[in-house]
Amino acid sequence: MSESTAIPDLAARAAALDAADELGKLRERFTLPDGVVYLDGNSLGALPAGVAAATADVVTRQWGELLIRSWDESEWWTAPERIGDKIAPLLGAAPGQVVVGDSTSVNLFKALVGAARLAGPGRTRLLVDAATFPTDGYIARSAARMTGLTAVPTDPADVLAALGPDTAVVLLNHVDYRTGRLHDLPGLTAAARAAGAVIVWDLCHSAGALPVGLDAHAVDLAVGCTYKYLNGGPGSPAYLYIAERHQAAFDSPLPGWNGHADPFAMTPDYHPADGARRGRVGTPDILSMLALEAALDAWDGVRVEAVRAKSLALTDFFLDCVAAYVPQGLVESVTPAEHARRGSQVSLRTENAREVMRELISRGVVGDFRAPDVLRFGFTPLYVGFADAERAARTLGHVFG
Repeated sequence: MSESTAIPDLAARAAALDAADELGKLRERFTLPDGVVYLDGNSLGALPAGVAAATADVVTRQWGELLIRSWDESEWWTAPERIGDKIAPLLGAAPGQVVVGDSTSVNLFKALVGAARLAGPGRTRLLVDAATFPTDGYIARSAARMTGLTAVPTDPADVLAALGPDTAVVLLNHVDYRTGRLHDLPGLTAAARAAGAVIVWDLCHSAGALPVGLDAHAVDLAVGCTYKYLNGGPGSPAYLYIAERHQAAFDSPLPGWNGHADPFAMTPDYHPADGARRGRVGTPDILSMLALEAALDAWDGVRVEAVRAKSLALTDFFLDCVAAYVPQGLVESVTPAEHARRGSQVSLRTENAREVMRELISRGVVGDFRAPDVLRFGFTPLYVGFADAERAARTLGHVFG
């Protein structure tokens, strides 16, 4: 198909898909710059429209007028659990199992050391996703040293064969950050638990993009950030999921005063709070915490299943457009074609990827680059439409001449 033929066909198809899109109206819940196709929400989500006013109220009234009274009167003190319960349905978790605060790295450290302490005696290995985001690997190796385990890099495809009676903990990413490959959370969780291991999932690239089902699949522990598909803002606090069955025995390596059963007793001995609250450490970062709470209002009335259906349709359509607009052989998709193995992004391998992405951004199509040769496009169904996908692929074709 020539480009002159492809453009009207694909543009008309995009218009029809957008007209039928039940989530299309949700774009109004976000503040996006005119003329820009934003396909980097898997790094930093767009600004939800209600956040600016909510944050202004936190600063000017709650902090500026009420001052320290806001810990009670504005319910600052309970924000970590309250916002955790707001995130929980997006993770497939019942209330009381998610606490918000700290960074993903800090929560991962808590989860891994806590998992090692939950594991049975005589277990010596911590299996770590070999393709994980680097920080996860750094934290895992440190946690292993602290707990006497040996960190073993393992491809998720090889985890089943690697599991054994000496496996204490398994750390996996639900979606690979480079390729967008979706891993089998239900199957791998069941296998790890059958082997007597404790499994920890990193949900940074899946929560808010697809159903997770933490409770349904009996996941032990999970962590994730909130500034990607949950649109919480740059540096917004992360979350820690502790399955209810593990809460009484979960022994955090960071026993801060906020996780104490009676924080204001100021006793020298530490007694952990009940439930997921024991995952708290220090004073909550209220400004970013409450910006996140306001951002999550964008999810009101939205079903994660509908988000997943649109995500798959968007990525399918984008790949069709890339095939039509980009000369054959110049890009190669490294994202699995099968829906069951695909997250909510498309990663394309090409030469001079850094320069190509720089040129795309200059033309109003914002994705990102991952070394050494990957163009990464994230599709956030709450505010990305099919016309965006068509324009992005057409612009990529223009960049290639």
